[in-house]
Amino acid sequence: MSFQNPVFIPGPTNMPEAIRKACDMPTIDHRSPLFGKILHPARANVQKILKSDTAAVFIFPSTGTGGWETALTNTLSRGDTVLAARNGMFSHRWIDMCQRHGLNVQIVETPWGQGIPTDRYAAALAADKDHKIKAVLATHNETATGVKSDIAAVRRAMDAANHPALLFVDGVSSIASMDFQFDAWGVDVAVTGSQKGFMLPAGLAILGFSQRAVAATTTAQLPRTFFDINDMTKGYANNAYPYTPAVGLMNGLLLATETLLAEGLENVFARHSRIASGVRAAVDAWGLHLCAATPDLYSDTVSAIRTPEGFNATSIVTHAADKYGVAFGVGLGEVAGKVFRIGHLGSMTDVMALSGIATAEMCMVDLGLNIKLGSGVAAAQEYYRGSVAQRLEDAA
Repeated sequence: MSFQNPVFIPGPTNMPEAIRKACDMPTIDHRSPLFGKILHPARANVQKILKSDTAAVFIFPSTGTGGWETALTNTLSRGDTVLAARNGMFSHRWIDMCQRHGLNVQIVETPWGQGIPTDRYAAALAADKDHKIKAVLATHNETATGVKSDIAAVRRAMDAANHPALLFVDGVSSIASMDFQFDAWGVDVAVTGSQKGFMLPAGLAILGFSQRAVAATTTAQLPRTFFDINDMTKGYANNAYPYTPAVGLMNGLLLATETLLAEGLENVFARHSRIASGVRAAVDAWGLHLCAATPDLYSDTVSAIRTPEGFNATSIVTHAADKYGVAFGVGLGEVAGKVFRIGHLGSMTDVMALSGIATAEMCMVDLGLNIKLGSGVAAAQEYYRGSVAQRLEDAA
């Protein structure tokens, strides 16, 4: 691999130099008011990025997986029932975590490439007359398949059934890159991590808790220590953590959130949509298809691209690394060897995306796929040129 080339994996993502340098700072007293000047503004900015006026924001030294565990252990008890769709590797892993914690998971098996089947959620919730389901799990953006699910529709299904379950949303590869509406969608716990839309190294689990979710900590009986949000709340009140925080990453998070808010959230979302659309134009020009079954499911942060039957898609990823020093994502789980993934989130521009498209194209031609060299690049160029012209016209 080459440190000079951008990466096209769906996380960790490319880091702007200024944000990388913000993580590189001298040691400070992490129990001092100085740390509070990093901690509290960073939390406030995350709340804005979640589009919430009320979410309690918690930031743990961890990853998205730790965020999942934080959501479960602070709100649920052994034997509780949760409702979850299994439509990709990361929803599968969250289900596995629930089962390891002794939760009863009502699994809605869903083909990989499809989104959350909200009609089946609605039926399950309506049938649950005794309200045994305590939480509904939803993966907003399934990173393994490049599928975006409709969280607002999940909330509508819950409301239509007049069901009191909590709504937990995995936004690891969507938050800070795609529109996420914590308050409007009635989310109770949102989970993300530092290494994707926030353009930082891995190392922070970032969560928003509704007041209902915070209140659930008083009855939840699953064991928790490191991930106890009540301990964290007490620490925050004193400009501190209940243990040693990742101060450098927190300083990077402060600058990352300031950078995103300065760009403007709607501009951030539009940029990701534009870049993703250029990648999709290239895929069409190659004569290939996305793993996501229909356009309404297309992710704006990662494209999982199906290769022809009998071709090992992983060979594109290894060839790109070995010959061109560029990183793409392999297929995971049920789509291993069937797709390769282009991550186009975080610190990404049209021009950077073109370099990834060109590299993927060279690899496929090198490996003998029936693809015309330059076809995908040209299709993406045409799209980007048109979208730039439209943006200039709109700004005039």
